[in-house]
Amino acid sequence: MLRVVIATSLLFVAGAAWAQLDVRVEPSNSEVRANIEAFIGELKAESRRDMWRLARHSREQAENAAQALGYYNARIRPQVEGPDDAPVLILHVQLGEPVRYDRVNIRVVGPGEGTREFALPSSDRLRSGETLHHGHYESLKSLIRNQALRYGYFSGGFSQQRIRVNPLANQADLDLVYRTGERYRLGEVTFTETPFNEDLLQRMVSFEPGTPYDADLIASLNRDLLSAGYFESVQVSAPNAQAVDGVIPVQADVQARKPHSLGFGGGFSTDVGPRARANWTQHWLNARGHSRGAEMELAGPRQNLSGYYQIPLTPPMSNTLRFVTGYQREDIDDVESQNLTVGAQWQRRLDSGWERVVGLRLEQEKFSVGNDRGNSTLLIPSLSFQRVRSSGEIDPTHGWSVQFDLQGAKEGVVSDIDFVRVNSTVKGLYTLADKHRFLGRVQGGAIASNSFSRVPPSLRFFAGGDQSVRGYAYRNLSPRDESGDRIGARYLATGTLEYQYEFRSGWRAATFVDHGNAVDSWDDPLKTSVGVGIRWVSPVGPIRFDVARSVSDPDEGFRLHFSMGPDL
Repeated sequence: MLRVVIATSLLFVAGAAWAQLDVRVEPSNSEVRANIEAFIGELKAESRRDMWRLARHSREQAENAAQALGYYNARIRPQVEGPDDAPVLILHVQLGEPVRYDRVNIRVVGPGEGTREFALPSSDRLRSGETLHHGHYESLKSLIRNQALRYGYFSGGFSQQRIRVNPLANQADLDLVYRTGERYRLGEVTFTETPFNEDLLQRMVSFEPGTPYDADLIASLNRDLLSAGYFESVQVSAPNAQAVDGVIPVQADVQARKPHSLGFGGGFSTDVGPRARANWTQHWLNARGHSRGAEMELAGPRQNLSGYYQIPLTPPMSNTLRFVTGYQREDIDDVESQNLTVGAQWQRRLDSGWERVVGLRLEQEKFSVGNDRGNSTLLIPSLSFQRVRSSGEIDPTHGWSVQFDLQGAKEGVVSDIDFVRVNSTVKGLYTLADKHRFLGRVQGGAIASNSFSRVPPSLRFFAGGDQSVRGYAYRNLSPRDESGDRIGARYLATGTLEYQYEFRSGWRAATFVDHGNAVDSWDDPLKTSVGVGIRWVSPVGPIRFDVARSVSDPDEGFRLHFSMGPDL
């Protein structure tokens, strides 16, 4: 006997059997058992007679559930046991041999045939000799439909979609043919009314009119417009119902953000003590999308004021030219400095995901380091790369970050001295079994100069403090002059290993070891400190409290550190 079954069966997974149903499958098959239990669901019967009334329907449901997994010749015998007021339906299921595919015909035809968009993954589940499984068949149909919708084959459809089952021979033939139709294309992007000119808006669009439709392009445009910093809300749509001759118009409904914003903040760390911060940003000041801003920070040992003017390039959300200026004053232990800077930075986010900054700045610094005093004028070209990959939350579970910075100056080209400075930091984060968190950090740097004594302290290396070797005070690790004053180093090498355990939601205990130093020679000894701490995941990010002690210099005693900020 030959019969045709159109594969529309639904597959369910049940975590456990209902209390009034006992499914016994021979030979044992947990998938079939779970599917039968899910098909039948919960049984409610007040007596054994009521349960027998349910038995026939339950048997039919069990047959359907077994057939969905390829067992068309299963023999099912119901039995009712237990007390009259708590009856149990037992289904004895003898599976028999499953139906297997004989002929399998899966094709994509039409303009999309053979394209990358319809390159279906190879599957051992849908080929001759494999057990019939309607769930796998339905999954493939859904995949084909989703691919068609994602890549703009909106007029496509299945010309054949059937499974022909011969239960007597335990064989099935599968025919699944999808006709793609023509691929739709994206048209012009039109924007709702904004204060920006059309040139700026169109430079934010990463595709040309006539580009084959791809849903990812629409989603990417939505993200890009939001990341540009000009809009409060963005909604990009490309309804295929509005297509004309296969071209879909793209509509960007945007609302410009308020041009000005002010921010105020404060904090405390054992490195610089209490500090206050204020910033002002004008997110756009003309139709070309120019922006500007200023920031001020006040702390006991350090004060700075900076500002910038930014011009968007192409594409505006990831390619900008920024002019900067700033003044900073520091008075930390044995170092005093006043630094005035003007310059420009070309900032670009590369296709690889790296942030690249090419800079040129003129820097004048008046300083005293130990017993030495000086003035420096430097014209400093610089190049930096940075990338952060993480799970994305304010408190990520895993990820890594890399930062690399190279800068230098040439004596006689405005500058007083020759120098080259390189600095790099790598961080990693991994969480095991939700509660066990591992962090690592490595930082290294070096300065080459024909006159290191004239290198200003803002460019020299110091170690110690919240973000360095925590068994020592902030910038306490450094070479010293003949008076014992810390004067900064040519080289920097520090590393951290930290383990955290979440003992309560949002709270973690930590233990760590730090190792490193700021030195003038690689033969100089590195320092080691160990400690414990508490982490609180606040709404604004992790807050850390640590107690550390030097292993290398026990006389340093215990150091308390309090800080906040992201782990990566």
